[in-house]
Amino acid sequence: MLSFEWDEGKALTNRRKHGVSFTHATSVFFDPHHVDVGRQRNTLEFRFHLIGLAEMGVLFVAYTTRCGLIRIISAREATRHETTAYWTNRVLHARC
Repeated sequence: MLSFEWDEGKALTNRRKHGVSFTHATSVFFDPHHVDVGRQRNTLEFRFHLIGLAEMGVLFVAYTTRCGLIRIISAREATRHETTAYWTNRVLHARC
């Protein structure tokens, strides 16, 4: 079972800026066709990037893991390039 957390202030700022709630962003983790688009190391932790389908469309989510929890850092609508990568990956996996 996946467990999520986030900073409430960051969640509010993200919703205002990107129009995406962190609650909605959690749904991309349950998309069986989500695409892991890499990770980036900052000074203290790895930050992972995921593209997946949510109720509101294809989203890009940045997150890290802490003590067994997925901590959402940012969520936004995927760019055109990211959306194309998601659908291309989904079609390729559907053929297997």
